[in-house]
Amino acid sequence: MSNECLWLKKRSQLTPEHIAVIDANSGERWTYKQLYRRSLSYSKLLQAKGIKKGDRVALLSQNDICYLDLLFACANIGAIFVPLNIRLSVNELSYILSDSSVSCLFFNKIEVDEQILKNYQCFNIEDITFTDTFSVMKTELSKNDPLAIIYTGGTTGKPKGVVLSFQSIETNALNTIISWDLSSKDVTLTCIPLFHTGGLNALTLPHLYIGGTVVIMEQFDAESIIHVLNQYSCTNILMVPTMYYSMIQQPSFETNEFKSVHTFLSGGAPCPLTIYETFKKKGLLFKQGYGLTEAGPNNFFIEPQDVYKKIGSVGKPMFYNDVKIMNEKEQELGANEVGELWIRGNHLFLQYWNNEFETNKAKNGEWLKTGDLAKKDEEGYYYIVGRKKEMIITGGENVYPTEVEQSILKVDAVKEVVVFGIPHPKWGEAVVACVTLRDHVTDCKITSLCKRLLASYKVPKQFFILDTIPVTPVGKIDKKALYNKYSEYYIKEDITTNS
Repeated sequence: MSNECLWLKKRSQLTPEHIAVIDANSGERWTYKQLYRRSLSYSKLLQAKGIKKGDRVALLSQNDICYLDLLFACANIGAIFVPLNIRLSVNELSYILSDSSVSCLFFNKIEVDEQILKNYQCFNIEDITFTDTFSVMKTELSKNDPLAIIYTGGTTGKPKGVVLSFQSIETNALNTIISWDLSSKDVTLTCIPLFHTGGLNALTLPHLYIGGTVVIMEQFDAESIIHVLNQYSCTNILMVPTMYYSMIQQPSFETNEFKSVHTFLSGGAPCPLTIYETFKKKGLLFKQGYGLTEAGPNNFFIEPQDVYKKIGSVGKPMFYNDVKIMNEKEQELGANEVGELWIRGNHLFLQYWNNEFETNKAKNGEWLKTGDLAKKDEEGYYYIVGRKKEMIITGGENVYPTEVEQSILKVDAVKEVVVFGIPHPKWGEAVVACVTLRDHVTDCKITSLCKRLLASYKVPKQFFILDTIPVTPVGKIDKKALYNKYSEYYIKEDITTNS
């Protein structure tokens, strides 16, 4: 492989004047030729500052074209791109910067703590100017060289740095394009944070690979999303369920037809069936995907005509990856049996940065053990049941939170719900639920419905009524925060019934 990110260079030669990126906030546009030249400018700057192959280059920014500038600049010279979560505390950022041993930090419209400024070579992107000369020193690269490290939040312990190679990122792009039938006419709106694999790799890079257009929104705003989708004739979008929930609450959602959008895609967490139903009523295609930072993040595809016949399914494995469902004895399971989802393909991560122990735990030869529970039906359609670590075992029975959540959401008064297990002195764990309401409803009414739909051991033993449910920086429900708040509830109350 040469020293340049070949596919961006090729794309800039094939369609130099096609619009690659649009800033939704300013309206500024950049062609593929301009995007490529910007990457070379940043590459020249990096090399002038002594950055070489293998060095880590961090970025702290809201969604902005600078993510693409620096990613492709790193690709040109073999440096490793490290996007940082802007909502992390100083201590959390300091840990990641130290763990990845970054050589420099770029920041954009973000206030950086004085201690970090003192400890690292830092550059304010707003102060950078470029010349028209782009002499970049040659660097020999391999497809298995690392290109990015994306740190995962995780539910326990320190964040882990997921190392993605050139091959990982390119295979995911190809897999997405072929399986989802993307073309240069597609326009995607990126409002999920670009420091997250969903923002960077799910749709942004595949669209640039095929020559489409990426509209970048600085941060999520439900009302603005609706306007931008129409303004730029977007054809597809990826958001997490909490974002979709906010979107469908907007008055303008009812009055818009979204004529240009062929696919609304949900990822990051299981999607409530009520959101599916809302889109179905409007005649819009809404489907759920599945991925994780360590794999893709794209792994499944479902045909448009099957979406509402197989509501809740993520579909079938994509073109360039294999999946299987395994039990605790590492035996493959059949139809309608719940087990851990394993994935294989060239889109998998290389390893966790400086963490051989966790890498070995996650991998089994060519396979990644996702830690997610899944099942497939007789026709080969896959369903994500929940996280293996989140499965509740109460009195020896397995309870999958997603199933309970979908049942509770059938109560009209319930807006949002999160189900999880907390320690119980008699039953090991007790099923509890945190809910937000749109109208007053009693615990008894919710419990009564659940008892009609679920076995008694699956019915939550306690409902906690909240004003809002906490979310993580990427919009996922923060189960860790809820667990930490309520984990000792039953021990303190000493409630020992399980009926």
